Amino acid sequence: MADHSIGDRLEAGIDKMRWTSWASLTSRILAVNLLPLVLLGGGIFYLDTYRKQLLDERYKLARIEAQITAEALAGATRERQEALMIQIGKEQKMRLRMFDAQGELWADSFALDEPAFEFDDPARDTWQEDFAQMLDRAVDSIVGAEPIPDYVEPAEARADSWPELERARNEGISQIQLRDAPDGTPVINAAAPVGLVGSTLLTTRNAVDITETVRGARSSLVSAVFVVLLISIALSLYLARTIVVPLRSLARAAIRVRQGRERDVEVPRLPNRRDEIGLLARAASDMTEALRERIDGVEHFAADVAHEIKNPLASLRSAIESLGRVEDKELRAQLLDIASHDVRRIDRLVTEISDASRIDAELSRATFEQVDLAKLTEGIIERREYRAENGEKRVDLVSPLGAAIVNGVPVRLERVIENLLDNAVSFSPPEGLIEVKISLDAESVTLSVCDEGPGIPEGAREKVFQRFHSDRPDTEDFGNHSGLGLAIGRTIAEAHDGSLTAHGRADGKAGACMTLKLPAATTKRA
Repeated sequence: MADHSIGDRLEAGIDKMRWTSWASLTSRILAVNLLPLVLLGGGIFYLDTYRKQLLDERYKLARIEAQITAEALAGATRERQEALMIQIGKEQKMRLRMFDAQGELWADSFALDEPAFEFDDPARDTWQEDFAQMLDRAVDSIVGAEPIPDYVEPAEARADSWPELERARNEGISQIQLRDAPDGTPVINAAAPVGLVGSTLLTTRNAVDITETVRGARSSLVSAVFVVLLISIALSLYLARTIVVPLRSLARAAIRVRQGRERDVEVPRLPNRRDEIGLLARAASDMTEALRERIDGVEHFAADVAHEIKNPLASLRSAIESLGRVEDKELRAQLLDIASHDVRRIDRLVTEISDASRIDAELSRATFEQVDLAKLTEGIIERREYRAENGEKRVDLVSPLGAAIVNGVPVRLERVIENLLDNAVSFSPPEGLIEVKISLDAESVTLSVCDEGPGIPEGAREKVFQRFHSDRPDTEDFGNHSGLGLAIGRTIAEAHDGSLTAHGRADGKAGACMTLKLPAATTKRA
């Protein structure tokens, strides 16, 4: 129980972190996973720089020691020189060798007394030491360190066996050379001329302390990386929780939506999250709502279709059944007229229903082009006059002097204008005037069709755009209209990013105005 409560408190504390509400998942995951690698990589290069600094300091010290020792040895007798070499070698833990002008070795502090140090034998190293040496080599490979020559005692104890001694003899100044001991520790040789007779001094120091210092710092780095790795794992688990839990919640909601077991499934929107999970949640919620509206619309549409087709089918069935029992030719002709009218009505309904059901899909895939709405409307009115589709009604067109360009599908925009004119002709009185006006501004093109009919009550102006809404004039034959014309017109207008609305006449006279408003064309839209 105690561990569980501690975990709950830790999780609750982490939940308060502000960065989870705005930082993207990608940046969080990268930060959590790169932190240990960045620390490790930076630490490795820092340790290499630190090691070089230690060696540089030790080079300076070895050069100064060699020069001071050479000066001390230059003015001393042979006995005093040997005594100084033994003393300095023990105190500084170095090996000192003197070579005469001919390059022959004539004094060695290790031969004069016990050696001040010994190289570790790799064969006797513990596994920890072997592992440390392996890490040393791995770090050198990572940082691209230059290879260091191994420290090997020459077969002949002569000055020319040591390159640094040769340079010191030739150039007359002290020289430094770094070599690698068998156990991987650095060996620093310093060569310096002694006096003016050609003698040279070679000092050798096994700088074990540098390796121990670097390895100690590396151990601290490994400990720090381990701690950071634990923190990274904890944060990764927390990130997994912040990802998995909302995804599971979204998945459960999606399953309930798919199964349809709950009518009002609420998909979590996660409004406080500004990362990809929040975007996904809100997109899924919006998609579910749109899907629900689409399903509701399909269900209502199907019910309306069944209702609208049922009436002419019932009338057609009654007429057909009556034909077999009626012998009066005049009555049979009337029944045949009724049947023919009902068939045409059903055909008209099926055509309109087919158009209404596929307009959205067609327009979503259609390629829009630039259309001159004024020119399109003028052509429609001329064709209607030629076919006498306006009856005795007169249609006047008022359009701007220039073009009224919109982006759209010409055949669908033509369908909207035809429907508006059909509607105006239906409600206009005999010899009535239908005014078609096109106006434009910087952002939109507006087409209005106004008639002199009874008009539309303000409370019913949205109902006329409902599917199968049909409130026709008493003088019009029943069944000549499906009630889908204005609904189809609005669907097409909205698919063109426009609108179709109903209003009263601006001049206060009786009649209705249908207004189609579309965005003015600026660029072609696909």
